Amino acid sequence: MPSTNTFSSYGSVAKTFHWLTALLILTAFPLGYFANDLAQAIYDPNIPTTEDDITRAARLFSLHKTLGVAVFFVALARILWALTQTKPGLLNADNKPEAFAAETVHWLLYGSLVLAPLTGWIHHAAAEGFAPILWPFGQNLPLVPKSQHLAEFTASLHWLFVWTLGGALVLHIAGALKHHVIDKDSTLRRMLPGSAQAPEPPAQHHSKTPALAALVVWGAVLVGGWGIGAFSHHSYAQGEATALAEVQSDWQVQEGTLGLTINQLGSPVTGSFQDWTAAIAFDEPAEPGLAGSVEVTISIPSLSLGTVSDQAMGADFFDSAQYPTALFKADLFKTETGYEARGPLTIRDKSLDVVLPFTLDLQGDTATVSGELELNRVDFDVGTSQPTEASLGFAVTVSVELTATRGE
Repeated sequence: MPSTNTFSSYGSVAKTFHWLTALLILTAFPLGYFANDLAQAIYDPNIPTTEDDITRAARLFSLHKTLGVAVFFVALARILWALTQTKPGLLNADNKPEAFAAETVHWLLYGSLVLAPLTGWIHHAAAEGFAPILWPFGQNLPLVPKSQHLAEFTASLHWLFVWTLGGALVLHIAGALKHHVIDKDSTLRRMLPGSAQAPEPPAQHHSKTPALAALVVWGAVLVGGWGIGAFSHHSYAQGEATALAEVQSDWQVQEGTLGLTINQLGSPVTGSFQDWTAAIAFDEPAEPGLAGSVEVTISIPSLSLGTVSDQAMGADFFDSAQYPTALFKADLFKTETGYEARGPLTIRDKSLDVVLPFTLDLQGDTATVSGELELNRVDFDVGTSQPTEASLGFAVTVSVELTATRGE
């Protein structure tokens, strides 16, 4: 069997690409379905999940993503090869409507084979943590930032393009079976392994109209997706974040970040609280000793933590419905080597004394603060359904960066 195409038949390379693509797709589809089904339960804080559930979902997602990347590269190679080859003619070219439909579906297939895995890959690169691609080349993509909005947008695009790919695939298979069972021609047989005697197709001219029709279908899919709310992202969080009231403070925070880093499945996931207040009293002492006090109130539902933001609000974690705020009430001390905030941190119904070391750059009436401490989630009964570090590490790193000015 020749490796290259002729006007009447496909070569061995084209056949290999065709059946390899089919194998990858038909494997990736069920993996993605079952992984997504598990993930919906994991992300929903109302559904209790175990470490085994998370590990199983991560394994399925990793396999699905890895196969998706393989589909992307195989599809590109297949398209590049097709551009160098003679395109076998349609055996039903005289049936203009059927030939037009067949070529439109082929365009949809080729485009979706690139768009579906590419949008899934961008979603993976933009999201924080969870289920790595199983290869040694890293998890990020050039020019793709870590962004929850980008991750959600590309997840919606991926969902729509997967459905488009699935629909095109069903039409493609139905067309092949129609040719084989009803028309009894060689359309299917000439793509099967081995040599197949195929009649010479009728003379034909390939126009750009089917490609334009495929573009119209993709446009209709996007418009339809927008119409059904595919780009509207709803949270499972049990409580909405209520803006915290302003507090009286000798120092007014002008800008700042209260960050949180966890370790999930061996990878760091970083997020931050969008709403928190700090009542600060501070006077620089001449010698080490008491320098002031601080009371920090944190709105728990304002936490953004990548793909696990909703899960973090659940009853087994922060339980934001019952405990919507966390509180750190501490005394500020100047030490021989720097500064510390010492006092009780209350998360859920647990209060523990902690020490937050921080640096202070005091320039007149402007103070720049940077500090970090490590907590153990188990000490605050966070994630009790995951009593080991198999899927979620015990250590939680809290970081604070702020700039404050002295009030008049």
